Amino acid sequence: MLLQIHPDNPQPRNIKTVVDCLKRGGVIIYPTDTIYGIGCDISNADAIARIARIKKVELKKAQFSFICSNLSHLSDYAKSVDTPIFRLLKAALPGQYTFILQASKLVPKMMKTKKDAVGIRIPDNKICQNIVQELGHPIMSASLPMDEDVPYLTDPDVMHDIFGNLVDIVIDGGIGNTLASTIVDCTSGAPELIREGAGKVIW
Repeated sequence: MLLQIHPDNPQPRNIKTVVDCLKRGGVIIYPTDTIYGIGCDISNADAIARIARIKKVELKKAQFSFICSNLSHLSDYAKSVDTPIFRLLKAALPGQYTFILQASKLVPKMMKTKKDAVGIRIPDNKICQNIVQELGHPIMSASLPMDEDVPYLTDPDVMHDIFGNLVDIVIDGGIGNTLASTIVDCTSGAPELIREGAGKVIW
């Protein structure tokens, strides 16, 4: 299904359609404030495994992050951080960043790295925020499968043509960005740039 959702005023009935799909174990393609992502309910192991198959990666080696709706939500899934890191998170979020933090016990095992860490995003995107708020907990986030020499897909119609038979809903929230999020590792207590993307380096 290709489902249009207004990026500035997401229609509640369409958000509910997406959330009902996620609760049933569905997989969606959705807009963020950077590139489009593929995701599911973080509590559904079968759906997470399905995304790994779509991406053609081993579940153990998959690099999944997840999307929260706000900083208080984030504190449920990450262990407490030092004050300088918290200030950085507060200044940068919502925004075009993925922060790698020490995972709390609420994070499903299959979403943790070997270092017991997890990537967390709070995109500046109303569609994402509305979905997470309605669902009541984060959604899993991963980039769409792509060939190395092909740029990120930006057109939801094209995404639906390619992945429509593999996922349950492709959300059309407008043309996406071509830059992925900036990844910052904060597990050592000091921010370390892992990948420079759409988010500016502000530390």
